[in-house]
Amino acid sequence: MAIAIRCQGLCKRYDDNVCAVNGLDLEVYAGECFGLLGPNGAGKTTTIEILEGLREPTAGAVEVLGRRWGRHARALREALGISLQETKLPDKLTVGEVLRLFRSFYARGADVGALLARIELTEKADTWVSKLSGGQRQRLAVACALVGDPELLFLDEPTTGLDPQSRRQLWDIIRGFKEGGGTVLLTTHYMDEAERLCDRVAVIDGGRVIALGTPAELIATLGGEHIVEFDVEAEEEGRLDAALLAGVRSVSGVRRENGGWSLQVREPHAALPDLIAHLQSAGRRLARLTIRHASLEDVFVTLTGRRLRDG
Repeated sequence: MAIAIRCQGLCKRYDDNVCAVNGLDLEVYAGECFGLLGPNGAGKTTTIEILEGLREPTAGAVEVLGRRWGRHARALREALGISLQETKLPDKLTVGEVLRLFRSFYARGADVGALLARIELTEKADTWVSKLSGGQRQRLAVACALVGDPELLFLDEPTTGLDPQSRRQLWDIIRGFKEGGGTVLLTTHYMDEAERLCDRVAVIDGGRVIALGTPAELIATLGGEHIVEFDVEAEEEGRLDAALLAGVRSVSGVRRENGGWSLQVREPHAALPDLIAHLQSAGRRLARLTIRHASLEDVFVTLTGRRLRDG
Protein backbone atom coordinates (compact mmCIF):
# COMPACT_ATOMS: atom_id res chain seq x y z
CA MET A 1 0.00 0.00 0.00
CA ALA A 2 1.11 3.58 -0.65
CA ILE A 3 2.53 5.34 2.39
CA ALA A 4 1.05 8.77 3.19
CA ILE A 5 3.21 9.43 6.30
CA ARG A 6 6.49 7.87 7.29
CA CYS A 7 8.69 8.88 10.20
CA GLN A 8 11.77 7.04 11.43
CA GLY A 9 13.66 7.65 14.65
CA LEU A 10 11.71 10.86 15.25
CA CYS A 11 12.97 12.82 18.26
CA LYS A 12 12.09 16.19 19.75
CA ARG A 13 13.99 17.60 22.73
CA TYR A 14 13.58 21.03 24.25
CA ASP A 15 16.13 23.35 25.88
CA ASP A 16 15.15 22.27 29.38
CA ASN A 17 16.14 18.70 28.39
CA VAL A 18 12.53 17.56 28.11
CA CYS A 19 12.19 14.75 25.57
CA ALA A 20 8.70 14.97 24.08
CA VAL A 21 9.26 12.45 21.26
CA ASN A 22 11.84 9.71 21.69
CA GLY A 23 12.74 7.66 18.62
CA LEU A 24 9.22 7.30 17.22
CA ASP A 25 8.69 5.13 14.11
CA LEU A 26 5.39 5.33 12.28
CA GLU A 27 3.78 4.61 8.91
CA VAL A 28 0.31 5.73 7.84
CA TYR A 29 -1.18 4.22 4.69
CA ALA A 30 -2.87 6.33 2.03
CA GLY A 31 -6.65 6.16 2.26
CA GLU A 32 -6.88 5.10 5.90
CA CYS A 33 -8.02 6.85 9.03
CA PHE A 34 -5.19 6.45 11.51
CA GLY A 35 -5.59 7.21 15.20
CA LEU A 36 -2.81 8.48 17.46
CA LEU A 37 -3.70 7.73 21.09
CA GLY A 38 -1.87 8.31 24.35
CA PRO A 39 -2.11 9.86 27.81
CA ASN A 40 -1.48 13.55 28.52
CA GLY A 41 2.15 14.41 27.84
CA ALA A 42 2.77 11.29 25.74
CA GLY A 43 4.02 13.31 22.73
CA LYS A 44 0.94 13.16 20.48
CA THR A 45 0.60 16.88 19.79
CA THR A 46 4.36 17.38 19.34
CA THR A 47 4.43 14.50 16.85
CA ILE A 48 1.50 15.78 14.83
CA GLU A 49 2.92 19.34 14.80
CA ILE A 50 6.21 18.02 13.38
CA LEU A 51 4.31 16.12 10.69
CA GLU A 52 2.33 19.29 9.90
CA GLY A 53 5.54 21.28 9.49
CA LEU A 54 4.84 23.49 12.53
CA ARG A 55 7.85 22.25 14.51
CA GLU A 56 11.36 21.16 13.58
CA PRO A 57 12.41 17.71 14.83
CA THR A 58 15.63 17.35 16.80
CA ALA A 59 16.46 14.14 14.93
CA GLY A 60 14.87 11.60 12.62
CA ALA A 61 13.39 11.51 9.13
CA VAL A 62 9.86 12.60 8.18
CA GLU A 63 8.12 12.10 4.83
CA VAL A 64 4.58 13.31 4.18
CA LEU A 65 2.96 12.30 0.88
CA GLY A 66 6.41 11.30 -0.36
CA ARG A 67 7.81 14.78 0.31
CA ARG A 68 9.98 16.47 2.97
CA TRP A 69 9.27 19.79 4.62
CA GLY A 70 12.69 21.28 3.95
CA ARG A 71 12.39 20.69 0.21
CA HIS A 72 8.70 20.73 -0.64
CA ALA A 73 7.04 23.02 1.90
CA ARG A 74 4.82 24.87 -0.60
CA ALA A 75 3.54 21.68 -2.25
CA LEU A 76 2.84 20.11 1.14
CA ARG A 77 0.87 23.12 2.38
CA GLU A 78 -1.32 22.86 -0.72
CA ALA A 79 -1.94 19.15 -0.09
CA LEU A 80 -2.68 19.21 3.66
CA GLY A 81 -5.70 20.17 5.71
CA ILE A 82 -5.07 20.94 9.39
CA SER A 83 -7.47 21.39 12.29
CA LEU A 84 -5.64 22.19 15.54
CA GLN A 85 -6.79 21.48 19.09
CA GLU A 86 -8.17 25.00 19.31
CA THR A 87 -9.05 27.25 16.36
CA LYS A 88 -9.58 30.99 16.82
CA LEU A 89 -11.55 32.62 14.02
CA PRO A 90 -12.49 36.33 13.74
CA ASP A 91 -15.76 36.91 15.59
CA LYS A 92 -17.05 39.54 13.16
CA LEU A 93 -16.62 37.52 9.99
CA THR A 94 -19.52 35.44 8.73
CA VAL A 95 -19.24 31.71 8.13
CA GLY A 96 -19.22 32.28 4.36
CA GLU A 97 -16.53 34.98 4.63
CA VAL A 98 -14.29 32.71 6.72
CA LEU A 99 -14.47 29.91 4.17
CA ARG A 100 -13.92 32.24 1.21
CA LEU A 101 -10.90 33.70 3.01
CA PHE A 102 -9.38 30.27 3.65
CA ARG A 103 -10.19 29.18 0.10
CA SER A 104 -8.17 32.12 -1.24
CA PHE A 105 -5.01 30.65 0.35
CA TYR A 106 -4.97 27.71 -2.06
CA ALA A 107 -4.35 27.42 -5.79
CA ARG A 108 -7.29 25.01 -6.04
CA GLY A 109 -9.95 23.91 -3.63
CA ALA A 110 -13.53 23.07 -2.81
CA ASP A 111 -16.58 25.06 -3.85
CA VAL A 112 -17.59 27.09 -0.79
CA GLY A 113 -21.31 26.58 -1.29
CA ALA A 114 -20.92 22.82 -1.65
CA LEU A 115 -18.70 22.70 1.42
CA LEU A 116 -21.25 24.64 3.48
CA ALA A 117 -23.86 22.04 2.53
CA ARG A 118 -21.44 19.23 3.36
CA ILE A 119 -20.89 20.51 6.90
CA GLU A 120 -24.57 21.45 7.31
CA LEU A 121 -23.93 25.18 7.76
CA THR A 122 -25.68 26.55 4.65
CA GLU A 123 -28.29 28.32 6.80
CA LYS A 124 -25.47 29.93 8.83
CA ALA A 125 -23.56 31.29 5.83
CA ASP A 126 -24.35 34.92 6.77
CA THR A 127 -24.01 34.42 10.55
CA TRP A 128 -21.09 35.87 12.50
CA VAL A 129 -18.67 33.37 13.98
CA SER A 130 -19.42 34.82 17.44
CA LYS A 131 -23.06 33.68 17.10
CA LEU A 132 -22.25 30.02 16.41
CA SER A 133 -22.63 27.20 18.92
CA GLY A 134 -19.60 25.16 19.97
CA GLY A 135 -20.48 22.34 17.59
CA GLN A 136 -21.02 24.75 14.68
CA ARG A 137 -17.66 26.43 15.33
CA GLN A 138 -15.90 23.08 15.36
CA ARG A 139 -17.54 22.04 12.08
CA LEU A 140 -16.44 25.37 10.61
CA ALA A 141 -12.87 24.75 11.82
CA VAL A 142 -12.85 21.36 10.09
CA ALA A 143 -14.34 22.99 6.97
CA CYS A 144 -11.41 25.43 6.93
CA ALA A 145 -9.12 22.36 6.85
CA LEU A 146 -11.15 20.87 3.97
CA VAL A 147 -11.55 23.98 1.83
CA GLY A 148 -8.22 23.43 0.02
CA ASP A 149 -9.40 19.98 -1.11
CA PRO A 150 -6.51 18.25 0.71
CA GLU A 151 -5.10 14.75 0.20
CA LEU A 152 -4.27 14.39 3.90
CA LEU A 153 -6.27 15.71 6.85
CA PHE A 154 -4.78 16.27 10.32
CA LEU A 155 -7.34 16.43 13.14
CA ASP A 156 -6.01 17.08 16.65
CA GLU A 157 -8.77 16.19 19.14
CA PRO A 158 -11.52 17.58 16.87
CA THR A 159 -14.51 16.65 19.06
CA THR A 160 -13.28 17.59 22.55
CA GLY A 161 -16.06 19.26 24.54
CA LEU A 162 -18.79 18.62 21.99
CA ASP A 163 -22.20 17.12 22.71
CA PRO A 164 -22.94 13.61 21.32
CA GLN A 165 -24.95 14.92 18.34
CA SER A 166 -22.21 17.35 17.29
CA ARG A 167 -19.59 14.61 17.65
CA ARG A 168 -21.52 12.35 15.31
CA GLN A 169 -21.97 15.11 12.76
CA LEU A 170 -18.18 15.52 12.68
CA TRP A 171 -17.74 11.75 12.42
CA ASP A 172 -19.89 11.80 9.28
CA ILE A 173 -17.73 14.57 7.79
CA ILE A 174 -14.55 12.58 8.53
CA ARG A 175 -16.01 9.39 7.05
CA GLY A 176 -17.10 11.30 3.95
CA PHE A 177 -13.58 12.66 3.42
CA LYS A 178 -12.07 9.18 3.77
CA GLU A 179 -14.66 7.63 1.43
CA GLY A 180 -13.60 10.22 -1.16
CA GLY A 181 -10.05 8.82 -1.07
CA GLY A 182 -8.53 11.08 1.58
CA THR A 183 -6.19 10.08 4.41
CA VAL A 184 -6.86 11.10 8.01
CA LEU A 185 -4.50 11.32 10.99
CA LEU A 186 -6.60 11.76 14.11
CA THR A 187 -5.69 12.30 17.76
CA THR A 188 -8.41 11.81 20.34
CA HIS A 189 -9.00 11.01 24.00
CA TYR A 190 -12.34 9.39 23.15
CA MET A 191 -11.62 5.68 22.75
CA ASP A 192 -15.07 4.99 21.27
CA GLU A 193 -14.31 7.61 18.61
CA ALA A 194 -11.06 5.90 17.63
CA GLU A 195 -12.78 2.50 17.64
CA ARG A 196 -15.53 3.71 15.28
CA LEU A 197 -13.47 5.85 12.91
CA CYS A 198 -9.95 4.42 12.71
CA ASP A 199 -8.68 1.61 10.50
CA ARG A 200 -5.55 1.39 12.65
CA VAL A 201 -4.36 3.07 15.82
CA ALA A 202 -1.03 3.60 17.55
CA VAL A 203 -0.77 4.05 21.30
CA ILE A 204 2.19 6.21 22.23
CA ASP A 205 3.66 6.82 25.66
CA GLY A 206 6.91 8.47 26.61
CA GLY A 207 7.31 9.62 23.00
CA ARG A 208 7.37 6.05 21.62
CA VAL A 209 4.86 3.73 19.96
CA ILE A 210 3.98 1.03 22.49
CA ALA A 211 1.16 -0.65 20.54
CA LEU A 212 0.02 -0.63 16.91
CA GLY A 213 -2.77 -2.36 15.04
CA THR A 214 -6.43 -2.34 14.18
CA PRO A 215 -8.79 -1.71 17.10
CA ALA A 216 -9.84 -5.37 16.96
CA GLU A 217 -6.21 -6.56 17.02
CA LEU A 218 -5.37 -4.40 20.03
CA ILE A 219 -8.47 -5.51 21.91
CA ALA A 220 -7.48 -9.12 21.22
CA THR A 221 -4.13 -8.55 22.99
CA LEU A 222 -6.02 -8.32 26.29
CA GLY A 223 -6.49 -12.07 26.12
CA GLY A 224 -10.23 -11.77 26.63
CA GLU A 225 -13.00 -10.26 24.51
CA HIS A 226 -15.25 -9.52 27.48
CA ILE A 227 -15.02 -7.52 30.69
CA VAL A 228 -16.78 -8.63 33.88
CA GLU A 229 -17.08 -5.82 36.44
CA PHE A 230 -18.39 -6.44 39.93
CA ASP A 231 -18.50 -5.20 43.53
CA VAL A 232 -19.00 -7.18 46.72
CA GLU A 233 -20.78 -6.09 49.88
CA ALA A 234 -18.83 -3.26 51.49
CA GLU A 235 -18.01 -5.05 54.72
CA GLU A 236 -16.46 -7.94 52.81
CA GLU A 237 -14.58 -6.06 50.11
CA GLY A 238 -11.26 -6.00 51.96
CA ARG A 239 -11.01 -9.81 51.93
CA LEU A 240 -10.77 -10.11 48.14
CA ASP A 241 -7.41 -10.24 46.40
CA ALA A 242 -6.23 -10.45 42.81
CA ALA A 243 -4.73 -13.92 43.28
CA LEU A 244 -8.12 -15.39 44.19
CA LEU A 245 -9.80 -13.80 41.16
CA ALA A 246 -6.99 -14.78 38.77
CA GLY A 247 -7.87 -18.39 39.57
CA VAL A 248 -11.36 -18.02 38.15
CA ARG A 249 -11.86 -20.08 35.00
CA SER A 250 -11.30 -18.23 31.69
CA VAL A 251 -9.94 -15.05 33.39
CA SER A 252 -6.88 -13.57 31.66
CA GLY A 253 -6.47 -10.34 33.63
CA VAL A 254 -7.53 -8.72 36.91
CA ARG A 255 -7.50 -5.10 38.03
CA ARG A 256 -9.13 -2.84 40.61
CA GLU A 257 -11.64 -0.48 39.01
CA ASN A 258 -13.59 2.33 40.74
CA GLY A 259 -13.66 0.57 44.08
CA GLY A 260 -14.66 -2.75 42.52
CA TRP A 261 -13.03 -5.36 40.32
CA SER A 262 -12.61 -5.72 36.56
CA LEU A 263 -11.84 -9.11 34.99
CA GLN A 264 -10.70 -9.73 31.41
CA VAL A 265 -12.55 -12.86 30.34
CA ARG A 266 -12.37 -15.16 27.32
CA GLU A 267 -15.62 -17.07 27.90
CA PRO A 268 -18.19 -15.37 30.16
CA HIS A 269 -20.41 -18.45 30.26
CA ALA A 270 -17.53 -20.34 31.87
CA ALA A 271 -16.21 -17.53 34.06
CA LEU A 272 -19.46 -16.43 35.71
CA PRO A 273 -20.45 -19.70 37.41
CA ASP A 274 -16.86 -20.19 38.56
CA LEU A 275 -16.66 -16.60 39.89
CA ILE A 276 -19.91 -16.95 41.83
CA ALA A 277 -18.75 -20.32 43.23
CA HIS A 278 -15.43 -18.77 44.33
CA LEU A 279 -17.22 -15.92 46.09
CA GLN A 280 -19.82 -18.15 47.74
CA SER A 281 -17.26 -20.62 49.03
CA ALA A 282 -15.40 -17.75 50.66
CA GLY A 283 -18.59 -16.24 52.12
CA ARG A 284 -18.54 -13.17 49.90
CA ARG A 285 -21.68 -11.64 48.39
CA LEU A 286 -22.09 -9.76 45.12
CA ALA A 287 -23.43 -6.21 45.25
CA ARG A 288 -23.18 -5.50 41.50
CA LEU A 289 -22.19 -7.41 38.37
CA THR A 290 -22.06 -6.32 34.71
CA ILE A 291 -20.67 -7.86 31.51
CA ARG A 292 -19.58 -5.91 28.44
CA HIS A 293 -17.35 -6.30 25.41
CA ALA A 294 -13.74 -5.23 25.81
CA SER A 295 -12.90 -1.89 24.21
CA LEU A 296 -9.96 0.29 23.22
CA GLU A 297 -10.34 2.05 26.55
CA ASP A 298 -9.48 -1.22 28.31
CA VAL A 299 -6.41 -1.57 26.08
CA PHE A 300 -5.41 2.04 26.77
CA VAL A 301 -5.66 1.68 30.55
CA THR A 302 -3.87 -1.67 30.52
CA LEU A 303 -0.96 -0.27 28.48
CA THR A 304 -0.57 3.16 30.07
CA GLY A 305 -1.96 2.74 33.59
CA ARG A 306 -4.42 4.92 35.48
CA ARG A 307 -2.02 7.51 36.87
CA LEU A 308 -2.86 10.98 35.51
CA ARG A 309 0.01 12.75 33.77
CA ASP A 310 0.10 16.32 32.51
CA GLY A 311 2.62 18.22 30.44
